[in-house]
Amino acid sequence: MKKETLQKRTKIANDIMYYIYTHIETNIDIEELSIDLGVSKFHMHRIFKEAFGKNIYESIKSIRLQKASNLLLTNKYSTISNIVNQCGYSSQSSFIKIFKDRFEMSPKEWKNGGYKEYSKKILQQSQKAMQSTADFRNIVPSIVKMPAIESFYIRNKGYNVNIKETWQKLQTWVLTNNINSYKRIALFHDNPTITPLNECQYIGCIVVNDKDDVKSDRLPKFKIAEGVYAKFDLKGKTGDVLPFIHWVYHEWLPKSEYETTTKPSYAVYNKLDFFDEHDEFELSFYVSINF
Repeated sequence: MKKETLQKRTKIANDIMYYIYTHIETNIDIEELSIDLGVSKFHMHRIFKEAFGKNIYESIKSIRLQKASNLLLTNKYSTISNIVNQCGYSSQSSFIKIFKDRFEMSPKEWKNGGYKEYSKKILQQSQKAMQSTADFRNIVPSIVKMPAIESFYIRNKGYNVNIKETWQKLQTWVLTNNINSYKRIALFHDNPTITPLNECQYIGCIVVNDKDDVKSDRLPKFKIAEGVYAKFDLKGKTGDVLPFIHWVYHEWLPKSEYETTTKPSYAVYNKLDFFDEHDEFELSFYVSINF
């Protein structure tokens, strides 16, 4: 396959995935999406499955369930009916059936604490996360209004060792294009403390200073959503991020009186542990909230 053809197919697959995540609360029309992308439905399905290992419908079902399971544990004032509507389900009864099939408990049981044992099993998939002794209880976030952030990105399936390779590729792209001023952002489409780590969509992003006019078709671009966020400043070592995200979603949010949304959280890195000889990082973590 020619390089240009591969890049075009990768862009189509990424555009479909981005559309699903940003329109998960709607009735996603595959026919309309294929027209917007200028690709036949057959070709679109084939490209997507080659890229992500699932067909489009399976991915929509999985992402809806991930978003709903997260909102159930963080948004204590939202009813199951509210969450069903936020995540694009056609009916509450179909949602409850799908949820029970996936988590072996009802949404109500999950919301009332059933998620805790499930999440514990997810964290056990990461040896470094289990070894972390970091204490986050004294961290107080600031509440900020963030603009939309346009970024170049590489998508990595899984919260795994391949993330380091993703950042190495992004760094190679930065150096090749002589980019002097930029930010590194990790975007978490899924909550990695309730979604199996091998299923999480982790996005490594490079935000280029407006003064640098980068003309590159090697990497796709997208916009990180604008909105109101709780911003947490954190320093730590490799392995501390998962327990921190667990604390934000399982402890801070339920006790805070805030609720989160379907917008993904993201981390802006001042120091990236993958490039640090002591495996240390400094970041600001943003989680979407409303009140």
